[in-house]
Amino acid sequence: MNKIYPLGDSAIVLEFGQEISEDIHRSIHAVCLFLDEYSFEGFVEYVPAFTTITVFYDPLVSDYELTASLMQEMLDEIAEMEQEEDAAVTVEIPVLYGGSDLSFVAAHSGFTEEEVIALHTSAEYLVYMIGFAPGFPYLGGLNEKIAAPRKETPSSSVPAGSVGIGGHQTGIYPIETPGGWQIIGQTPLILFDAEREQPSLLRAGNRVRFVAIDALEFQMLKGEDDGY
Repeated sequence: MNKIYPLGDSAIVLEFGQEISEDIHRSIHAVCLFLDEYSFEGFVEYVPAFTTITVFYDPLVSDYELTASLMQEMLDEIAEMEQEEDAAVTVEIPVLYGGSDLSFVAAHSGFTEEEVIALHTSAEYLVYMIGFAPGFPYLGGLNEKIAAPRKETPSSSVPAGSVGIGGHQTGIYPIETPGGWQIIGQTPLILFDAEREQPSLLRAGNRVRFVAIDALEFQMLKGEDDGY
């Protein structure tokens, strides 16, 4: 890890490097697991990102010096623990391919639409972080052959469940929201539901595999005809 530094008067940042990598992700995930099991007095929440994890605390209960000391003790303990790496949870995401921008991605990559779908479904993706919108997974592992630039003019409304490509990443829009990724399909699964015990279907550290389905399967899984 590179450094620990304050963020305002009620948060502390643990930075593990400057580049996106699975090694850094594993280090951040280990901190998340530790804090899930062993919090500290004044702890509020944590927010993991690609290379950092920000830990929020109650400044009326703790302060930066005390929290930094606790974080260093935690990191030392994690480093000393003999951990058996748990198999990451793999979630299959059914997708009806043929989104509004599939033809653009195909043309940009020089493949047919069928080849783009085959490449997109052949990979296993890692959920590096959740962000942008509630439940939105940033997935690493996209085949660089089908990487595509974000739209020059973002769409004002992207439907919930839209599967898109933005640069060298792929992701799923959990709610209807503006967005600039190239949409190549849609999943009938609900990625975010505030009423669920675990609102977000995916969590950082999960693995994702996309599975192509047809329109009938989509409607059966969706449970309603939404005209897609």
